[in-house]
Amino acid sequence: MSQLSADCLNEIFEYLEEDRVALHSCLLVNRLWCEISVRILWRNVWNFKYTVPMRFRMDVPAQILNTLITCLPNESKDLLNKNGIIIATTAWKPSLFNYASYCKFLSIREIYLMIRYALETRQLITSHCLDFDEYLLLQEMLKMFMRQISSLKSLDYYVGISRIIKLPFTSFPGAKDCMTNLSILSCDSNICSEFFYQLSQICHNVQTLTIIIENVVSNGLTDLISMQRNLKHVTLIAAYGSEKGWVRLITSLSKIPLNLTKLEIFGIDAKIPLICLNTFIHLRQLTLSFDDTNAFIDFHNLQHVKYPQLRILKFQYAFPKVEMLIKFLEINGKDLTQLYVGCHDNLLNLTVAKLCPNLKKFCSRFMRNELETLTTVFNGCQSLESLKLKCGAGNLKESEMLDVVSKYSPKNFHELKIDNDTESELSPVELESFFINWMDRTPHQPISFILVGDRFISSYRNMEVIENYVRLGVVKKFGTEMYDES
Repeated sequence: MSQLSADCLNEIFEYLEEDRVALHSCLLVNRLWCEISVRILWRNVWNFKYTVPMRFRMDVPAQILNTLITCLPNESKDLLNKNGIIIATTAWKPSLFNYASYCKFLSIREIYLMIRYALETRQLITSHCLDFDEYLLLQEMLKMFMRQISSLKSLDYYVGISRIIKLPFTSFPGAKDCMTNLSILSCDSNICSEFFYQLSQICHNVQTLTIIIENVVSNGLTDLISMQRNLKHVTLIAAYGSEKGWVRLITSLSKIPLNLTKLEIFGIDAKIPLICLNTFIHLRQLTLSFDDTNAFIDFHNLQHVKYPQLRILKFQYAFPKVEMLIKFLEINGKDLTQLYVGCHDNLLNLTVAKLCPNLKKFCSRFMRNELETLTTVFNGCQSLESLKLKCGAGNLKESEMLDVVSKYSPKNFHELKIDNDTESELSPVELESFFINWMDRTPHQPISFILVGDRFISSYRNMEVIENYVRLGVVKKFGTEMYDES
């Protein structure tokens, strides 16, 4: 392996981008391996702390911050020292790499939190006002990033902290070159308009935009959106008490000619003008995640709208009145490949079996007396490959559900996700019976077995059964999700 060229190693290491622990171990092999892996690790270094064991996570931010301080130009270090922020002598030594230049993802909030923690815990010695020192150190960090990053891909500007909202890093030297090719932007709606105005002069190729909607929406935000030539994916997340801001923003968006393919809206429980969504007829994915059915009062304005390219529809919690949703599915259900419904309705499940024959992924609830409905869904959705179900409490009983899955699921079905509301009642004998029945299917293909939470595994013996059938190749993949990733 040590004789492989840098290009070959780079291609190999790219596959390890999500496995940061393995990628980190490559740093220790030799200098060439170190040079290649460090570029990938620092591409989005802010998420690194979430990939290490919990006991080490508090150490990672300090190590990242200390490394970045070594990369600061001497004039920045001098400025910090003159203002009473004492930089350790080791930070004056040249860093092994120009780590800042490798960053393609920039999180203002993560940098700020690292700085604040270091100052509060006296990892950085200071003799002045904490707020001023935070501002000054963040300013010098951002000046360095604007100069050193040749082409930033993603900017995360969730701040929620007024004193750093006004930091004018978009006008720092190098900012234009740094952010010209920005394709992912995450921000609050109430950041000062000047930030959005400056960004709209620099960035015209944002493809993915995530906005936390506050009650105030800066004037420059809609101007920034209107300047984008390739905006495809918008996510709107409503803060509490933001109904006024939501109405203003979504109304403005509906007036801009956008060819969005993915729209996600989260967290609104008040009446909102869903009629504005009828302008986004190019959507391939629509997610409406509301806690309260009141948010869907306006859905009657959408029930007759045709979305010819819609393939993925998600209602993660509440959903519209069933009669309105059925009308919507009568028009758009045939082409859906994924449907997620967080709440229960037997009539809706039966309707899905009739109106959504091309579903490949389905998430829903079935009550304990609705095994026949589950069978009907399998018979009506012959393209189904993946199913996520609730079990326990009043939902389906695990053993009965597994029996229906093994007997009636379509031939291409290969993934089962189980989310238990209560402790599992499944015995090892019942679990093994399911795997034996699965082995007898024709055609046979391995199944992926995903558990949401850990309640399904009620005993060590159940784990032994699963591990045995992993070894036999009956279970292709076994894993857990500690929250609803759908």
